[in-house]
Amino acid sequence: MSEILVVGSVAYDTISTPSGRVENTLGGSANYFALAASLYTQINVVGVVGQDYKKEDLDLFKKRPVCLEGLQQVPGKTFHWEGRYEGDLNEAITLETQLNVFEKFDPTLPKNYRQSHFVFLANIDPILQLKVLDQVDSPKFVASDTMNFWIQSAKENLRKVLSRVDLLLINEKEAQQLTGNRNTIQAAREIVAMGPRGVVIKRGEYGFVLYAEEQFFILPAYPVSSVVDPTGAGDTFAGGFFGYLAKIDSAWNLQHLKQACIHGCIMASFTVEGFGVAALRHLDWPMVEKRIADYYQVIAYR
Repeated sequence: MSEILVVGSVAYDTISTPSGRVENTLGGSANYFALAASLYTQINVVGVVGQDYKKEDLDLFKKRPVCLEGLQQVPGKTFHWEGRYEGDLNEAITLETQLNVFEKFDPTLPKNYRQSHFVFLANIDPILQLKVLDQVDSPKFVASDTMNFWIQSAKENLRKVLSRVDLLLINEKEAQQLTGNRNTIQAAREIVAMGPRGVVIKRGEYGFVLYAEEQFFILPAYPVSSVVDPTGAGDTFAGGFFGYLAKIDSAWNLQHLKQACIHGCIMASFTVEGFGVAALRHLDWPMVEKRIADYYQVIAYR
């Protein structure tokens, strides 16, 4: 079992969906990832919060195998995002982004973090992702995420990141934007040609596409009867994906990558059942095991 380093946003979100609205709920890519992945192994978090960050939100992670030594708390307000989902729950409409203390975020890794074997570069500026890569010592497996804003405004640096990671986790529209190809299958091939050994394209309610070693692995999402809020589903997919690989200490094995995708798919299915991280707060391993067993029944063909 290996530790996972995650570098990403730690935030408060205001979210509106057809199911309702919540204000200033716990969010951010590092939070979603850590809550999911900590069911598998030790997580080392690097991020920044303001003085308004609540003690109970810090305590949530202290109850789990999550190290917060790399979480800086500085004067100012915590990063805040407000978004709305309408008919298409696969795409959020951003209403407001307040970077606050995140605007000057400078990811500096504590000494004991630099030996982390598994590294997830969540959705942050590619320049910061590169800075993190310069601080880690020979990790076994590195993956990154990105978003439309960085694809549009920082494509050159994003390509530098892709040349240094093993795998890219990205949603379908972002994959099409990055490559200029609306065919997801061909987009996957083009992304791997940019440098990473593999890519996972997240397709929301339609599941995922894994492409690695010139092979595809495609499965549907776990059938959730009521999707409340899809925010953070991609980050918890990454948490389950990384968690599985770190738990079995497998850096690169195609069959293990396939199983990791299944675990990611299951973790995301819990996230969408509540607003923010609500569904992850009380999630335990027996619940995950049961849903994995149920999922195998969904995808069985014999």
